[in-house]
Amino acid sequence: MLNGIKIIVFIAVGSGLGGVARYGLSRLAAVIPSLASFWGTMAANVIGCFLIGLLYGYFDRNDIAEHWRLFLTVGFCGGFTTFSTFVNENYMHLTEGRFVQMLLYATGSFLLGLLMVHAGHAITK
Repeated sequence: MLNGIKIIVFIAVGSGLGGVARYGLSRLAAVIPSLASFWGTMAANVIGCFLIGLLYGYFDRNDIAEHWRLFLTVGFCGGFTTFSTFVNENYMHLTEGRFVQMLLYATGSFLLGLLMVHAGHAITK
């Protein structure tokens, strides 16, 4: 039972830190007036995909305690990436008739994310 509580605490703390990091990145993107509001979200998702690729690649080759794996992946990366915000932003593009922007944003995020996961794994090999 204690181990289960320990894991939940590790995930919660990691998620909180990831959320704060995402917020900081979004605020940083908002400082640059020429950037659309979604660039912070896209950057968080792409960076998060790269980071999770690095982490899982590293975990494949090293013995890391389960609570640290969960802290970094489920916790930090889960709190840092923003899929729900991403979907909502795409929905807003769709409902406002900006089909090309929605298609570019959704496709670009997915392809860059996939590329970053691959890059993260490749670097750790």
